[in-house]
Amino acid sequence: MDTMIEENGPSTHEQPEVSPSFQARQKLEALLNKNMKIRMTDGRTLVGLFLCTDRDCNVILGSAQEFLKSTDMFSQGEPRVLGLAMIPGHHVVSIEVEADSLEDTQGFRPRC
Repeated sequence: MDTMIEENGPSTHEQPEVSPSFQARQKLEALLNKNMKIRMTDGRTLVGLFLCTDRDCNVILGSAQEFLKSTDMFSQGEPRVLGLAMIPGHHVVSIEVEADSLEDTQGFRPRC
């Protein structure tokens, strides 16, 4: 706790404690409008801009493209353009954020 002398007398300034939920919210906000790749339980992959999420872990992607699960390791196939897409949280297997999108994001470090 720091004590400072001001015109109206001494005052104390405390550093507010940051809750874990506030930190998590800040990390999510830093990811807004970043390109994400979401793999789903049925094998599909959606790529698009992260627009929002909710308490149930549903995700909204903008300018989304859908890639079907390929049987051949070398062919990804043509993407299907979806536009705005909502992915139910219980169908999400993994989420990746493009490294290019993270370069301009400060304070976010992906876990390895």
